[in-house]
Amino acid sequence: MLKPGSKAPKIELLDQDGKSFSLAKMGKKKVLVYFYPKADTPGCTTQSCGLRDILGDIGRTAVVGISPDTPAKQKKFDDKYELGFPLLADTEHTVAEAYKVWKEKSMYGRKYMGIERSAFLIQDGIILEAWYKISPADTPKNLLKALGK
Repeated sequence: MLKPGSKAPKIELLDQDGKSFSLAKMGKKKVLVYFYPKADTPGCTTQSCGLRDILGDIGRTAVVGISPDTPAKQKKFDDKYELGFPLLADTEHTVAEAYKVWKEKSMYGRKYMGIERSAFLIQDGIILEAWYKISPADTPKNLLKALGK
């Protein structure tokens, strides 16, 4: 697992508009990168809308969501809830694997691979905070607390 002080793995993916996003281009700005299992599902909607609702309270900190959905699905999700921040398509789950959030899961006795809902506060390529297995409602609360808000 990644811990505060760890070097943040590289992120270079397409966003919901098909544009290339690179974590390295965020410079010294703080960035909350959160991983969610599937766009427009109840937990992911709660998490994403909760973050949207605190954008005015987090100053210059950027928010970036990542899931295995395609850019088109991410675009629908963004349009439906007017999220207003990049949603990245990690269809090959390479970034999720680098952040150690691509895990074996189980539902109704069936095992499958998927995203473990997690969030990371990153600045200048270094992880400041790492929250694995975070609840949707706690994501915005933890971010505000980490920023001293």
